[in-house]
Amino acid sequence: MSTFQIGRQDAFLVVDVQNDFCPGGALAVPDGDAVVPVINALMPRFDHIVLTQDWHPSAHHSFATSHAEGEPFGTVQAPYGEQVLWPDHCVQGTKGAAFHPDLDTVPAELILRKGFRRGIDSYSAFYENDRTTPTGLAGYLRERGFTRLFLAGLATDFCVGWSALDGRREGFQVVVLEDACRAIDLEGSLQKARAAMRAAGVALAATGDLAA
Repeated sequence: MSTFQIGRQDAFLVVDVQNDFCPGGALAVPDGDAVVPVINALMPRFDHIVLTQDWHPSAHHSFATSHAEGEPFGTVQAPYGEQVLWPDHCVQGTKGAAFHPDLDTVPAELILRKGFRRGIDSYSAFYENDRTTPTGLAGYLRERGFTRLFLAGLATDFCVGWSALDGRREGFQVVVLEDACRAIDLEGSLQKARAAMRAAGVALAATGDLAA
């Protein structure tokens, strides 16, 4: 396994560490709050930190409650393809949408909110789920001269994984720190996500692989 030396062209992208994705939340990722101390310990090692935040309006298209016969974790066909239906989560302005209270948000240079368009979901920090509508993050990172991204957060097989793949699509080197992530693992989704990331050239690593 490679050792990664953190430099000035690296950014730490922390994905969706929010109350609704942690134990007790509306869409809790198993052991999701365990990432918080790991991420906090990593932050002083990076000069540049970006946080993402799921930020849905009420009655969002991805919510099971927005569909007459919708069931959580079922699917519907959206104009952009198959959409998983989720429990209502990360609704704008609610406690569930807030960052985990123990997450250190002070060092963040940017907080990017996503999923705020009612008719389309947004797993990736770079694109809505139609795969064409950009969030603007790639331009921000390029304009600031970053070339490599280290990712952590929730969940490995959805928002972290999609962000990693799109980071590669946008030409960045991408490293996912797996011990600073947790997965939903919906019907084998973690294994599929890890295979897709490897195939795209994403490095799957651990915090111990970072040079002291």
